[in-house]
Amino acid sequence: MNFIVANLPLVDLVLIGTGYAFSQYVVLRSGTFSVATPGFAAIGAYFTAIMTVKVGVHPLACIALATFVGLLAGLLLSIPLARLRGVYQAIASMAFVEIMLSMNLFSESLTGGPLGFNGIPRYVSTWGLLAAVVLFTWILLRMSRSGIGRVFDAMRQDVAVAASLGVNPTRYHALAFGLSGAIAGLFGSLDALRNYSLSPEQFGFNALVASLSYVVLGGRRSVWGPLVGAIILVSLPEIARPLADYRMAVYGLLLAATIVYLPYGVVDTLIAWNRRRQVQAGGSDAGATA
Repeated sequence: MNFIVANLPLVDLVLIGTGYAFSQYVVLRSGTFSVATPGFAAIGAYFTAIMTVKVGVHPLACIALATFVGLLAGLLLSIPLARLRGVYQAIASMAFVEIMLSMNLFSESLTGGPLGFNGIPRYVSTWGLLAAVVLFTWILLRMSRSGIGRVFDAMRQDVAVAASLGVNPTRYHALAFGLSGAIAGLFGSLDALRNYSLSPEQFGFNALVASLSYVVLGGRRSVWGPLVGAIILVSLPEIARPLADYRMAVYGLLLAATIVYLPYGVVDTLIAWNRRRQVQAGGSDAGATA
């Protein structure tokens, strides 16, 4: 029991990381190269902190409002970004993250500036984070098996071909941005309500690299990919304490190894390997029968 209690903070970090990974997964699944997740999370987190501490709104209402604000931010960001492709989307979304970081740093009267925002009541427990992760795992699983998931797959393969089949890429890019913003806004809000304080650097470049790494390592085709990637990358530096100060180096080495040896990510590679094995086994059985 003491072991479980001692490791609850690590479980919380894994669950929060999974939420951010889901946000990043949605846009990558749709073929959109956006890295705006930390910016959306910052909006949700600081909105919740300000509304809870300075306005006195109930935390539960703040969570719902932060999700809506994240959705709205994603839809607004999709207007200029849906017209861009590839590296230009990545640069524009990275600029959005830097703009949010600068606003949180220099709006001292509202966000606390470099000193951070303190005194946030702890309202969210590990069970609340787990419930949110389970809910969005179910939602994304249902979405991946629906028409929306098939459209996202087609757009990821080739936007021009998808458009020739009657798909409106701008509309579905906006849907991906909106859903990504809603998920990040929700988990940013939950992060604020479990951590007592916020700092601008918490949603900076390191968070951008981390959320992207979760999906690249785990895989961007299966919903389970971001979950596995978050578990590995969040847990490894904490389990191996000497690596904790070299978190970014660990991320870089793991990503380099993944790109070389597991280009589709851990989960997607295992799924593909299992399908090939089943096909080969089926072929062998057919040959033996003949």
